[in-house]
Amino acid sequence: MRKFLFPLVVGLGGLVVLLYLGFWQLDRLEWKLGVIADIETRLAADAVPLPEDPTFETDNYRTVIMQGAATGDEIRFLDSGTAAGTGHRIISAFETVDGRRVMLDQGLLPLYSDDEDEALTDEVTVQGNLIWPDDISEQAPQDDEWYARDVPAMAQALGTEPVLVVLYAATQYDDRLTPLPVDTRNIKNDHLEYAITWFLLAVVWLAMTSFYSARILRQKDD
Repeated sequence: MRKFLFPLVVGLGGLVVLLYLGFWQLDRLEWKLGVIADIETRLAADAVPLPEDPTFETDNYRTVIMQGAATGDEIRFLDSGTAAGTGHRIISAFETVDGRRVMLDQGLLPLYSDDEDEALTDEVTVQGNLIWPDDISEQAPQDDEWYARDVPAMAQALGTEPVLVVLYAATQYDDRLTPLPVDTRNIKNDHLEYAITWFLLAVVWLAMTSFYSARILRQKDD
């Protein structure tokens, strides 16, 4: 009996753990879908004037409108896998008509662009979304090429507030660039795949436990 009881306990214990992990991933899926729905609601909201002191907790993905001009001071963030391909996101110092200086992600400059056109520095009205990116890179910037959008560090380099707006509409566009508005397509959400994996492992574990238990019982009968 002891020879049969031990593998049965191990088998049932493993099954419980695998099922728990599967249902936990389903809970995470529900949470992530709620997060994405909240982001999409913010992205679809009417634009409001740029807040005086925006914060991640209250203003992440908020749709804003501002008037001013890019100063010509730029950071090039190397980005791949975008809707416009691989290239450099041009993040410019943008001075508003009321004297504020913030950062504006104007869009993608193709990687092998001749870059013959000059940067747009005319006064424009732009709409976009405040974001606090979570890009991570251990590689330090090389001149004006950056490998992560570290908002505080970029703000220090450009002499702006630590505020980043990603453009999605403007009264005039920089001819060099393809705008890359914020959306939810690149938000990682693979909890369903993980849940299915854990449940399939639970099925396999149950089958192995049943097979091994039946084998022990047959040996006992023999």
